Amino acid sequence: MKNIFRIFNISVLLATLSLVSLSCNRGSVEEDDLDQETISNVVLNVTDIADKTTAVYSYQQNSTAFPKIKLQDGHSYDVSVSFLNGNEDATEAIKKAINEHFIVFNFTKSDIELTRTDDASSTRTKDNVKVGLKTRWKVNRAEAGDGTQVIVTLYHEPVTVSEAKNGVEWGTHTGGETDAEGKYSITK
Repeated sequence: MKNIFRIFNISVLLATLSLVSLSCNRGSVEEDDLDQETISNVVLNVTDIADKTTAVYSYQQNSTAFPKIKLQDGHSYDVSVSFLNGNEDATEAIKKAINEHFIVFNFTKSDIELTRTDDASSTRTKDNVKVGLKTRWKVNRAEAGDGTQVIVTLYHEPVTVSEAKNGVEWGTHTGGETDAEGKYSITK
């Protein structure tokens, strides 16, 4: 008889634990934050406005091989940034949590003007700041060679953000964590 009660109690305990674990699951994956580990690639689609040619540059996270972006002095480029998790596009998840993200562009050793051209889907609603998924680059002087890079950094939950230029960086922030960083060499 004691064994029957013991088995019954164990069964009740297991059933209760199962219900508790099921009730703690979120109903929607969309509510989850985008973890840094889920972004495997930062992809730049660069279109030369003059001749309408587009080149795609994909940087794999933590790689020491930097894709070589061809930038010519006096040219302007429309650039869109996308983020991949393997073969899946993670950019939509960033747009769904747009108030939690901001992109900073760093053009080391080059004189490049950046204008954010984001539409409403990639503009933060809480402060009306454009995140930077779509930009236009006006190349006044691109330097090629050692130490010249384009660095694109996606920040998660920055406390404050600004689209303004700060030295060679376009965009500033305080607080937050780095979700992804893409590094690209410049060629002419």
